[in-house]
Amino acid sequence: MNVFTKSMFSTIKESLAKDEGSNRSKFKEFLKTEPGNMYTVRLVPNLKDPAKTFFHYFSHSWESFSTGQFMSAVSPNTFSERDPISEAYLSIMKHGTEGDKKKARAIGRRENWLVNVYVINDPTRPENNGKVKILRYGKQLHKIVRDALTGDDSEDFGEKIFDLTGTGVNFKIKVERQGDFPTYVSSKFSLPSEVEGMTEDSMAEIHSNIHELDEVFTVKGYDDLKLMLDEHYYGKDGAASVQEPTVSVSTETPAESDSPPEDSADENVLNDDKVQELLKGLDG
Repeated sequence: MNVFTKSMFSTIKESLAKDEGSNRSKFKEFLKTEPGNMYTVRLVPNLKDPAKTFFHYFSHSWESFSTGQFMSAVSPNTFSERDPISEAYLSIMKHGTEGDKKKARAIGRRENWLVNVYVINDPTRPENNGKVKILRYGKQLHKIVRDALTGDDSEDFGEKIFDLTGTGVNFKIKVERQGDFPTYVSSKFSLPSEVEGMTEDSMAEIHSNIHELDEVFTVKGYDDLKLMLDEHYYGKDGAASVQEPTVSVSTETPAESDSPPEDSADENVLNDDKVQELLKGLDG
């Protein structure tokens, strides 16, 4: 007797559609920045779980060699787990021909961070002003945030970068163009200042409206990523042109798209204990 009913099938379809719709809606919450503009925000901490104030992750992307479709996935290296894409890259760079290596360099690898921000001024999309958005950023902005939090500028800023009151500081994100790419090196934290219209009630609402950053992306497991690699890198038949990787590497990842492999930059990750220490008392 077939226990699988049309009702079950309908529920599965609705669940999938809901999940996909949820992911799309989360991407709409990203703060989009454009060259030639200055964006003013306040960083918003996760008061319930300070260690989740930032989400640091690695990802891969490339144009499918089978369909031309843009492929993208969060790397399991983010969670110190095995990544078949990283393993394949390393194996190709060790055993492959020059042609194999050239093809492998098409696999881009990025290191990014997510953080909640309260938007004070978005010059390109003013409808974002007064809302909590997700700022996705790379190494340039990360250096500025890290220096303000735990580095050379921490004596001047420190916990102020998470403070929504008049003793807190704005983060001014200046987007300029350098060749074909945007650059953020002129961004900075400002002097302490009031946020217009900010009250204790509005601060409480802002803190309660943050996005769960570790739930933004749908993370694929090892087997799903292996299938993705087989279909969209090696071809639909999954036939590899060089030997399959035999090493089990959990934290070694390929570098940016046209660079040789290197160890992940763990020294750049914000220390969770330091974050929790600085966030103590900010909910008052």
